[in-house]
Amino acid sequence: MAHHALASQESYNPNHLLDILLGKMQLKNDAALSRLLEVAPPVISKIRHHRLPVGASLLIRMHEVTGMSIRDLRDLMGDRRTKYRLSDAQGRPKPEDKQAQQAQQAPAQQAQKPEGGTGGNYAH
Repeated sequence: MAHHALASQESYNPNHLLDILLGKMQLKNDAALSRLLEVAPPVISKIRHHRLPVGASLLIRMHEVTGMSIRDLRDLMGDRRTKYRLSDAQGRPKPEDKQAQQAQQAPAQQAQKPEGGTGGNYAH
């Protein structure tokens, strides 16, 4: 069974968050919660069994549906992180993407150079 990094935090308990949402929205079960949040029922099950983290898009959806702040939602599940660090590799284009991007830009740069500048191919 694969666990995500947040699950290793002792305070992390997404079940508490899901249970609070069930009560706040007066829902009977996880299936009703999945319908309200517009996610497939297995998503809620995987979150409950610590096989899937509560992602940003789901947190935003919970915020939209309940009106609770993202900070409050994160606190309810025990996510106490205050800083998020991205690795150096995240956000950078892959080397092959960078080469492809440069190849696309080269013809556009050639087209922008004015013709008939200082040299030209015309005999006077």
